[in-house]
Amino acid sequence: MISITLPVNVSNWKTVSFASTLYLCPVLDLLLEKIPKELHPEIRLGLQEALVNAAKHGNKLDPSKQVVVKFSYGRGEYSWLICDQGNGFSQHCCCPLDESDLPPEDSEHGRGLCMLHHIFDRVLWNNQGTQVTLCKQFHKFFKPSLDTSNC
Repeated sequence: MISITLPVNVSNWKTVSFASTLYLCPVLDLLLEKIPKELHPEIRLGLQEALVNAAKHGNKLDPSKQVVVKFSYGRGEYSWLICDQGNGFSQHCCCPLDESDLPPEDSEHGRGLCMLHHIFDRVLWNNQGTQVTLCKQFHKFFKPSLDTSNC
């Protein structure tokens, strides 16, 4: 059973929380609601990876622990802050610039973190390793204003 707390708007940030589970489709659909359709596959992959990390590795799929996601859609940039209730980890990912240097596909560790760095423009961790902030800029998808009254 999955239970999602409805988003609450608090100064441009909305919040959704859910018990640790790998059934993420409803959460991902909600988080992608304002994203341009042509970017859904890439952003969905990145958000899914971050949510799986929080539920599986952070909360150890303990249904009594929550994953909390705060998200904001501002002009030209979208941000997601994902928190788990786990013990955290030491984030020491030095992701290679060349995809041929990624950890092997059968590796249990490192590929997801590197994937986040490839998909998002900014990936920031708190010191405890229980919270990640992901940012993606979308300037090219916004049309410039046609208002020339200030010229």
